[in-house]
Amino acid sequence: MADITLLDGSIGQELVRRKGDAATPLWSTSVMMDAPDLVGRLHRDYFAAGATVATTNTYALHRSRLARVEKEDQLFALLEVALTQAKTARDAYPEGRIAGALGPLYASYRPDLKPDPALAARAFAEIATWMLPHVDLLLAETVSSVQEAEGVLRGICGLGKPVWIAFTVMDTDGTRLRSGEPLAEVLPLLASHEVAAVLINCSRPEVVASALEIIAGASLPFGAFANGFDGIAEAFLQDAPTVDALARRSDLGPAAYASYAMDWVARGATIIGGCCEVGPDHIAELARGLRAAGHRIV
Repeated sequence: MADITLLDGSIGQELVRRKGDAATPLWSTSVMMDAPDLVGRLHRDYFAAGATVATTNTYALHRSRLARVEKEDQLFALLEVALTQAKTARDAYPEGRIAGALGPLYASYRPDLKPDPALAARAFAEIATWMLPHVDLLLAETVSSVQEAEGVLRGICGLGKPVWIAFTVMDTDGTRLRSGEPLAEVLPLLASHEVAAVLINCSRPEVVASALEIIAGASLPFGAFANGFDGIAEAFLQDAPTVDALARRSDLGPAAYASYAMDWVARGATIIGGCCEVGPDHIAELARGLRAAGHRIV
């Protein structure tokens, strides 16, 4: 039996759902502007479900994204809100950890935007450095190309906190990044940076197993947290989209998702959780399955 780190599930998507307002390009960042307590409540729900890591609601907090709506000056105030909510929730679960989330610089699933690695590194470093006193690790999420990976790793590695990086793969082919590049092409990059764990995220659970076979070659702790979308709609791959363009699957309830995740554990994954549309009920079911199988959640 193994020691398994159980991540939380959807943060941004779940917050938008709980808030109930019309979706905006700011995604869940807007929740912190007028209903910050929802963020802390969600973190507590995940801890209560059995998660041992709280992922901060900072995925979309970038100057580049805030500048579109003339709110760039609120960057650090919003970071403070997100981090405070995570820390307050963790106070009741002192053995839990906080992962400082860093999403793509401009947009998710858009490798075509090709952020310059040097510019991206500076942007990520600014946010990561601000997070350092408040988090236990840095988590780069939904990395869709080798170039995106280079930018974020150059920015956040070597700052004194463990770095986890999570890649997103094609809906129909887990061996390829959303850029179309072979997933195996990230392995040399991982070897040249101080990376503590490598994961697959925000991908269909059906393709995760083939992706895990590849990232296992990095000889690092590995795992996955998949999404519950029908797929990434073309309408979402436009400038400043809203989540209204994405549909939730109806066939991926807690038991079905846990079945996929337990297979990942059987393949050697030691870090598992959920991404968009995978909520507290899914994580609770996964925690039950792990314990029933004799694993220890750490």
